Amino acid sequence: MKQTEKMKSEENFLIPSESFEPAYLALYHSGELQRRVQTAVAGLADCRACPRDCGVNRLEDKTAVCKTGRYAIISSYFPHFGEEDPLRGWNGSGTIFFSMCNLRCVFCQNFDISQVKSGFETPPERLAQMMLELQHLGCHNINFVTPEHVVPQVLEGLLVAVEHGLRLPIVYNTSAYDALESLRLLDGVVDIYMPDFKMWDERLSLRYLKAKDYPQAARQAFKEMHRQVGVLKMDENGLAKRGVLVRHLVMPDDIAGTEEIMRFLAEELSPDTYVNIMDQYRPAGKVNRGKYGEINRRTTSREVQQAQKAAEKARLWRFDQRQPRWFFIR
Repeated sequence: MKQTEKMKSEENFLIPSESFEPAYLALYHSGELQRRVQTAVAGLADCRACPRDCGVNRLEDKTAVCKTGRYAIISSYFPHFGEEDPLRGWNGSGTIFFSMCNLRCVFCQNFDISQVKSGFETPPERLAQMMLELQHLGCHNINFVTPEHVVPQVLEGLLVAVEHGLRLPIVYNTSAYDALESLRLLDGVVDIYMPDFKMWDERLSLRYLKAKDYPQAARQAFKEMHRQVGVLKMDENGLAKRGVLVRHLVMPDDIAGTEEIMRFLAEELSPDTYVNIMDQYRPAGKVNRGKYGEINRRTTSREVQQAQKAAEKARLWRFDQRQPRWFFIR
C-alpha cells in the first residue's frame, strides 16, 4: 500500500480523544453494569467462567484448574512500558497481573505467575484502588493481564472503581481461552480486546497448552470480541481507544500454525485487524527444564520473516511497529 493511501486509510481508524468515553460508563449510568456484576458473581457458585467448565463453587472458596477461589489473586500492578505502542504511549499501560491461568502452556514466559500461586487475594475494593492508583499515575488504560478465569471479580472491582471516578479505557489482555458467556458479560464493558492466538492445531494445543479445545474456543472468542468492538481505532496521539489488537507468538518449526491463523484473522475478522507478530519466544517454563526438547531453542530470524510474509499474504497490513520510548514523550 502506498504511503498516501495508507495515511488516508488510517483516518478511518481514528477516534478523537475529546469525543472518547469508556464503554462501561453507559452501562454504569443505566444500571446494567450493576446487574452484570450480580449475574457474574452468582455464577461463581457453579463456575463456568472459562472453557474448562469446572463447575466448582468458588463462592465457598472451592478451586479447580485455576486454583482461584472467591477472590482474584494478583501478583503485581504497575505502569508497563513494554506493551504495544498504542497501549504504552508515554505514561505506560496500567497493567494488573492476575496470578494463575486456565491454560498450562509448557513454554509460558511468565510461568512463575501463571502456574505458581504467587501474589495475594484481592477483594473488589482493593482491586478498584489499584485501578485508581494507576489512573492517578497517568497511565493511558487499565490492562487486565490473564483475566479469563476472574471475569466476575474483574467486573466486581470495576464497578467500585467507576463509582470512585475511573475513566480510563479497559484492556482485556487474554490468551483467548475464554468462555462466550464471560465475553458476553463484558460486552459494552471492555474497550480494547488484546487476545493472543497461540495455536491452530488441536493435537499440538493438547501437547503444549494442555487444552485440546483451545483452537475452537479461541476462534469463537475472536469472533465475539470483533463483533463487540471491531478493528482497533486510535486517537490523534496514536493511543488505542477501542477495538481488537491481536498478538501472535512465532514458535519454533511453526508449531503455532501461523499461516492458518493469519488467514483466519483476515477472512473471519477483517484485513484491517491490527496484529503484533512477536519474535521473543525463548525456552521457558517446563521447556528449559529438560522437557519438550523440540522447542528448546529460540526462533530464528528466518522463521519470524516467514510469519510476517504469511500475514502479508493473508492481506493483513496493520502491524505493530515499535518506536523508541522517547518518541512518545510529551
